[in-house]
Amino acid sequence: MRARYATGATPLRPVADPGAASWPDLATVPDAPARARIARRLFLAAVRGLRVRVHLPGGQVVGGGGFGDPVMRIARPDEFYRRVGAHGLIGFGEAWMTGAWDADDPTGVLTVFARRLGSLVPRPLQRLRRWAVAVRPAEEENTPSGARGNASRHYDLSNGLFALFLDETMTYSSALFEPGDTLADAQRRKIDAVLDAAAVAEGTRLLEIGTGWGELALRAAARGAEVVTITLSEEQRAFARRRCREAGVADRVDVRLCDYREISGRYDAVVSVEMIEAVGERYWPAYFAAIDRALEPEGRACVQAITMADDRMRAARDTWTWMHKYVFPGGLIPSAEAIDGALAAHTRLRVVHRREFGPHYAETLRMWRERFLDRSDEVAALGFDATFRRMWQFYLAYCEAGFRSAYLGVSQFTLARRVR
Repeated sequence: MRARYATGATPLRPVADPGAASWPDLATVPDAPARARIARRLFLAAVRGLRVRVHLPGGQVVGGGGFGDPVMRIARPDEFYRRVGAHGLIGFGEAWMTGAWDADDPTGVLTVFARRLGSLVPRPLQRLRRWAVAVRPAEEENTPSGARGNASRHYDLSNGLFALFLDETMTYSSALFEPGDTLADAQRRKIDAVLDAAAVAEGTRLLEIGTGWGELALRAAARGAEVVTITLSEEQRAFARRRCREAGVADRVDVRLCDYREISGRYDAVVSVEMIEAVGERYWPAYFAAIDRALEPEGRACVQAITMADDRMRAARDTWTWMHKYVFPGGLIPSAEAIDGALAAHTRLRVVHRREFGPHYAETLRMWRERFLDRSDEVAALGFDATFRRMWQFYLAYCEAGFRSAYLGVSQFTLARRVR
């Protein structure tokens, strides 16, 4: 059965498809033909300066790339330009989802674009950005109830889906590789680095904000720690609890369905791996204040975060992107400066060490993407249609390109009390 994905705040739920060429509806977009003409001119002008080859119907090839450079194939130019003209980068991603454009190496194509993302639109037109980009829906605001809904839309899709492309540890964050590592080896290495940064050892009372599927809690318990781990995902909570029972550490790991704003108690260590991206800028002060309140005076915390340059973060802070609409509603990737600022203004904590390893995330995403594609038939058997599978492929390639181009980074921030 074909399915499309609704254009409102819950786009991951399938509904009847009237046909890919009309999805989502473009007829109601004001000035659609004029927007399409502008999009065509801007796109063709942009690719002339990029190392990419764009193949159009009839044999025409445009772009500044040569032999060996990534190839982008636009199968339906009219639809492609209508979507980009109507919805910008959201439309660009949707055109991939419908098959209006394709590529054998989408990561390579997207990496080329990501390296020049700030200059693809001429500078005079960049001043019109706030009128051209979509505004984030109010229902994606990360209030306590909104945050639960945002988390559910992604993490409650299906444990089976994630199990098909993650490794045996079910870890959904950047790995940390050494030569010869399998993905599972590198994920355990990353988790151990987080626990080491927070000085987790025998008898440590540990709080984890963002359970995932439980691997960090399991490894902390194996060190002899007493763990409270919180999540907003009912699917993840059930999965993590089962793993803890099977590993014989359920008496040392308490998995709670809990918002970080509801945390009580004091802990020797606090860790949080790639959860801050879902918090939203408005709530970063509350997030870091919660860590500060929970941490004993001599305690240490480790926060692993995807990062972006501060100027890019500020430009993106009020926009609604393809990633928000289809994958991670309500989020914003912070800059290191934003983290420092929130800590200084709202806590007694400071960053005492930072480990950066962005290229490791690109490798992690490559492995996830290849595993996902290799098991496409099994994804389909879970009930995820072809449009969803193209969407997920684009998501993984899009993220990989962000790290390969250094548009994005990832760091482990070790936090301790500010010395007065």
